[in-house]
Amino acid sequence: MLATDTDPIVAIATAPGRGGIGVVRVSAGRAGAAAAVALMQALTGQTLAARHASYVPFLDGAGTVLDRGIALYFPAPHSYTGEHVLELQGHGGPIVLQLVLQRCIEAGRAFDLRLAEPGEFTRRAFLNDKLDLAQAEAVADLIEASTEAAARSAGRSLDGAFSRDIHALVDNVVTLRMLVEATLDFPEEEIDFLEAADARGKLSAIRAQLDHVLSEARQGALLREGLAVVLAGQPNVGKSSLLNALAGAELAIVTPVAGTTRDKISQTIQIEGIPLHIIDTAGLRETEDEVEKIGIERTWSEIGRADVVLHLLDARVGMTAEDDTIAARFPAGVPVVRVLNKTDLTDVAPEVAKRAMDHGAELCEVRLSAKQGDGVALLRAELLRIAGWQADAQSVYLARERHLIALRAAREQLAQAADHAQQNAQSLDLFAEELRLAQESLNSITGEFTSDDLLGVIFSRFCIGK
Repeated sequence: MLATDTDPIVAIATAPGRGGIGVVRVSAGRAGAAAAVALMQALTGQTLAARHASYVPFLDGAGTVLDRGIALYFPAPHSYTGEHVLELQGHGGPIVLQLVLQRCIEAGRAFDLRLAEPGEFTRRAFLNDKLDLAQAEAVADLIEASTEAAARSAGRSLDGAFSRDIHALVDNVVTLRMLVEATLDFPEEEIDFLEAADARGKLSAIRAQLDHVLSEARQGALLREGLAVVLAGQPNVGKSSLLNALAGAELAIVTPVAGTTRDKISQTIQIEGIPLHIIDTAGLRETEDEVEKIGIERTWSEIGRADVVLHLLDARVGMTAEDDTIAARFPAGVPVVRVLNKTDLTDVAPEVAKRAMDHGAELCEVRLSAKQGDGVALLRAELLRIAGWQADAQSVYLARERHLIALRAAREQLAQAADHAQQNAQSLDLFAEELRLAQESLNSITGEFTSDDLLGVIFSRFCIGK
């Protein structure tokens, strides 16, 4: 813990702008109860009862009333930060809130009260063991949730569902480590601890448990981040019409003139609670138009960052030599869905078909009419399939990319441990080392093993006052 992590801090805890209610929050830090009592005396003219809402005036230095509202005092350790906390809930005008904030700083000069940095209150809660790191991140995720499903999943993480699963994994890894270490420490014993305790069976169970947690975390990451879906193809194949059909609004200009879209148009939609960031791009073709060339360069840049590429074709023509050239430039490893648009101008009904490629991979083709809306639901279902979404996702908790990285690292380390477990006794020390590394990877999720640099990055992205 750094010295500044115990400074007395204050901030406006509600969003900028006008509102019915505004909250100013103080955490006393190392200044303790004496500072909290001094502040409440200076600001309200009275000593507040612990954990009771009191309707009081908020006073300036001359005793003039700045505002009237609710004051709450939470003695340590029973507060959000684990320190002595004072909250002033008044009217949400920006001027009156600033006046109350300045009065807090003025009254707190004797014990060096300062403005809080972004995320500092929640950082205190983490450092004082009120929340683990996964729960602390869930606070920010709950605030930033863009869908109902994301908000519910963030709530589950804040409630500790994700952390409990991680702690259960760690406990099982620690138990297995004890068995392996016992075998290493007492090699002369006749009893083979690993065989007697079914160490390999326990490792197999841990790996299955980890796979389940990773699957749930992937779902949560989808809810938080969404998928970047790029519409790509030649001009005039209906990319803008498909964007409008997916979004349910006329966002892009649609004309029969090729090259109408000169720059990307982005829109975020939701399918089963998953945010899909749909990006309509300029048509890909050879051109001498300098503006269109820039748009085409940006198209390829967006394709390079895509999670899914929808390659649009005219259903009346199908794949052409130009489309083959475009498809050959798509990034390796990025899912591509071939969308044959304008089926309303053909005799073929909307459908989804899987086609085997020359290199053995499978390609999905969706026939639809963006103009009529026929078959668009089929495309939505295919995007959900690519995302790996499950219909029954009530148990999902929100997760971040760093959580997935840690879980994948732990999975790889447990796989290495399983390989060493199959070998001779000389591999037991490697078996034990891989288990230790897996434990560290899992502990980094909840913060038991986390660098100060990582903490700085995580909490700096919070809003001020939280």
